[in-house]
Formats: sequence, C-alpha cells, structure tokens
Amino acid sequence: MPINSSRGYAYKSSRAPHARKPRARVNKPKHGQYIDPRRFVKVANPPKIEDYVPKHKFVDFNVDQRLQANIQSKGYEVPTPIQDQTIELGLAGKDVIGIANTGTGKTAAFLVPILDRLMRDRNARALIVAPTRELAQQIETERRTLSRNAGVYGAVLIGGTGYGGQMADLRRNPNIVVGTPGRLKDHVEQGTLKLANFNMVVLDEVDRMLDMGFVNDVRLLLSRLAEKRQSFYFSATMDARVNGLIAGFSPNAVTVSVRQGDTSENVHQDVIPYNDKANKIDALHTLLIDSVVTKTIIFESTQRNVERLEKELRGRGFDVAAMHGGKTQGQRKRALDAFKASNVSIMIATDVAARGIDVADISHVVNYGMPQTYEDYTHRIGRAGRAGKIGYALTFVEA
Repeated sequence: MPINSSRGYAYKSSRAPHARKPRARVNKPKHGQYIDPRRFVKVANPPKIEDYVPKHKFVDFNVDQRLQANIQSKGYEVPTPIQDQTIELGLAGKDVIGIANTGTGKTAAFLVPILDRLMRDRNARALIVAPTRELAQQIETERRTLSRNAGVYGAVLIGGTGYGGQMADLRRNPNIVVGTPGRLKDHVEQGTLKLANFNMVVLDEVDRMLDMGFVNDVRLLLSRLAEKRQSFYFSATMDARVNGLIAGFSPNAVTVSVRQGDTSENVHQDVIPYNDKANKIDALHTLLIDSVVTKTIIFESTQRNVERLEKELRGRGFDVAAMHGGKTQGQRKRALDAFKASNVSIMIATDVAARGIDVADISHVVNYGMPQTYEDYTHRIGRAGRAGKIGYALTFVEA
C-alpha cells in the first residue's frame, strides 16, 4: 500500500510500498529521540516458515479429565509449536523458557500444565505476572474457560481498579493469581498477598516487563515465592537482561525456541507527509475511508491528543474507541472489547495500547503522533502483521 506523496495519503494498490526517501525536514519530538524517517519505510518480507509437524494432539496430553473436556470444548485439536513442546515439559515438572512471537498460543502453553497441577493438588498455588492490565485480563479470560467447573478460583490484581474487591478475592485464598508487577508488589508489601506457598510462577513477556522498568518489582516477587517451585518464562527476545534475570532464579530451565523472525517483517511500512494540521487530519480522513483499511489502531503521543483526535473523528462521522492511561480500567476494557468484537473498527490510543493489545485482525497501524523512541515504534507496528498476516504501518511526518 504505497503513499501518494503529492496528495499526502495512502491509496489502494496491490503493490508493496515504494521505499523512497521522505523529505528531510522532520521535526524532532518534544521529548524522546530523533528518528530518521527513512526508518519508517520498509517493504514487508515475511520469513519463510517451515512446516511444523507436531508430536502431539491435545487429546494425547495426560491431563485432568475436566481440563481435557474444556480444551475440547474450545475446539483445540492440534497444538501450536510452542504449545506442543512446552506443555509436555510443563507436565513433567520442568522449568521452561519459551521464546516465541506474540500470537503463537503461549497462554495455553503455560495454562494447561499449571491448571492440570492445580486440579490435581489443592495445595498448589500459581502466580502469573504480565506487563499490562490488558494482557493480565486476557490471561484470566483464558484461565476461566480452561478451568470451568473444576473448582479453581482466581484473583486478578491490576492497577486502575480498587483494592477492596481485590483484597476480598485474596481472602478467599485463590489457587491462581494473575497480575501486573506494580499492583502485585503493592499487595505483597501490604501483607495482603503472601507468596511463600506459591509453587508455580509464570513471567509472561519478560522482555516487555524489563523494557517498562519492572525489573526490581519482578525480582522482589520471585524472591518471595516458595523456594521449591516450577517456573515458566516467556519472551519474544532473549537478550542479556532477560538471561540475567532468569539465570539467577532458574539456572536449569529448558529452553524452547519457536520464534520466526520479527513481527515487523510481516508489516509494510511507509510514511504520510503532511504540511500543516489541516492537511494532516484530511490525509488521515482519506486514509480511513479507503476500503482496504479494515481495522485500524491510531497512536497519539499524549492523552490530551487522543481525546482531541477522538472528538475530531467523531465529528467527521467515524465511530471510534479511545484508550489511554488516564481512563479507568473499566473504560479501557470496554473500549478494547468493542474493538476486539469489531463493534468499532478504529481505536485511538497512547503507547499503553502498544504493549497491551492482542487483536489478531488489525490491518493498519497509524502513527499519527510520532513515537518517542524507535523501540516504541516497533512495539506499535507489532499490533499489525500478526498470526502470519501482512499488515501496514503508516507514520505521519512533517514535510
């Protein structure tokens, strides 16, 4: 989907975007690093994925009959590569490091062995740590489905919601707790969450948690768990930081790597030049009414800008949802649910959504506000091009 520079908006085309140099005069963001706009232009180059032959079917896993029934009711038959390899190790009691792209089924990869143990051993306890509220809630939704009618009780401890309900849930001595690092740490320090008896732990998207500055919180949580425990670590990347964290707590973990290149390799990347605010919003309008733009997330740099753009697009007749850190957790959940269900096809968000949205059918990511860093940019565009699909990322740059 190339860009027509003379008109300043994307137009429909079956060809890949032309990698051309945008004009040089690009304003540096008020905060953050300068990013050469040429880095926003790249043709998608999906990696060649070799056919994977699974060793198992889900019916082959020796798990509790109630869990197996719930797996079958979800229609799960053939496991994904990360599920095929991780579930077997998890059921055997091994510590596991899973290196896999987002959207590869890793939630079930750790939930199946954990829930099987919880159903068989009423004294077992599991802690699942996720970097964002949205991811924690997605894990809890999957957990509820897989543990239906099995007597497994959970608690979700995330920011943006009151402590009262969370403490009431904790007083019921849940088998499994899902939460974000900051809120989990708060409960630990207040004495409302005691981790000494938790003998299973999952760190999901470890690299994101470290990117977001949670390394000390994560170390605190791991240090409070039962000394003898089973651990699962999932990460899209395995750099020195991630390695250092894991090695200190699980030196004998087995590594399963099914990573197939970067998500951004599945994304056509290009720029939309603009001259002024009027030209910019008109170019966005023209883009959004294009028939090939089916589901879009638009990133803005601040909460105030999200609110302004939401008002502007609604005034132009677009049905949109908005999401940012200033909204309550209930508002964020309703917006995300509407977007996931395609009740609205346009989501406007700050970078809080770049690290928390798992929606497989986003066709376009639009960087209406410039990302603060190139790392933020890669997180944003990773919302498209998921589950092996080709996506588009378009970044507005001032000409």
